[in-house]
Amino acid sequence: MRTARVTVDELARIAPAQLEGAVLLAPLKLPSGALAKGVRFDAATATRVVAAAKAGDLARPARLAWPDPDDVHEDEAARRLALAVAGGGVEPRAPRQSRLDLAASRDGVLHVRTESLRRINAIDPLEVFTLFDGQAVPGGQVVCSVKVAPHLVPAAAVAAGVRIAREEGPVVEVWPYRAHEVAAIAVEAMSPEALARFEAGARSKLDALGSRFGGTTVVPDDDPEPAAAAIGAALDEVVGRRGLAVVLVGGVSAGDPLSPFWMALEARGGAVVRRGVPAHPGSMIWLARLGRTQLLGLPSCGMFSLATAADLVLPRLLTGEELTAERLADLGHGGVLTRDMRFRFPAYARDLGAPEG
Repeated sequence: MRTARVTVDELARIAPAQLEGAVLLAPLKLPSGALAKGVRFDAATATRVVAAAKAGDLARPARLAWPDPDDVHEDEAARRLALAVAGGGVEPRAPRQSRLDLAASRDGVLHVRTESLRRINAIDPLEVFTLFDGQAVPGGQVVCSVKVAPHLVPAAAVAAGVRIAREEGPVVEVWPYRAHEVAAIAVEAMSPEALARFEAGARSKLDALGSRFGGTTVVPDDDPEPAAAAIGAALDEVVGRRGLAVVLVGGVSAGDPLSPFWMALEARGGAVVRRGVPAHPGSMIWLARLGRTQLLGLPSCGMFSLATAADLVLPRLLTGEELTAERLADLGHGGVLTRDMRFRFPAYARDLGAPEG
């Protein structure tokens, strides 16, 4: 790349063809309107600048760069990188000030390959920045931006970033919600009023995510053996006969191995994925799996009507994601879920109350 600070007098004497292909490194005011930095000089722009210089209408020199054969303009560099970074559910917006935004094309959950993102950003001068991995996003929301700092970039740097994105899979994608039927098992004695509140809270969340609430089986756990048998029958119904992919479980503590629920789950070959998650409020949630069904639990049914870490997990389950202990461990980054972190939740949870303590 060759650069020059071309004075007004030099611009007045230069042939416009000598300016063609140059890139403006700083804004330049013309009588017909300012030229923004990053503008590439075509024949018409070069002619306008030379004419303004000859007429005495330029107040300052032009700072210009002429690209080498292997240089890429910032807009083209951002375009190439954005196309490589974007996966399903993501669409590009028009470039703005050399930045190209990627927006969600549908409601869903944002997935970011954070290690690939880090490797791309380690290449000077590439810049790719995103919202949080696992964040619930509405269609139309900007989830990623791509740009480069200089106005001209070596093509090799862009190619290196593109290669990482293509070889390691989409760096940014939005998984859509699927229309599930979701049932619940309440392992606690509940009054009709408490059951109504629980079901209203669960139904509102599921409706907001495009799924349908399929009712609650209530099993008081006063006597462990009959309770385990009743819970087992409920599991056989929602998992075996109905084949539901997601089931909510209330009233089972992750820290109580004597709960009859665990007895019934183990007897059917189920397993706990994770007891508790590294996020608060809601660190006491748990996730288990029975066959292809994922079971999301909280120690009290009433907590399903509040905003907790479960509202980071439930949207992901409803996209069809099979959550692992390792993926749940990632919740620790950004896991202090104070009210100013509610932007990570689906819209339905942003104004809900939080558990005490």
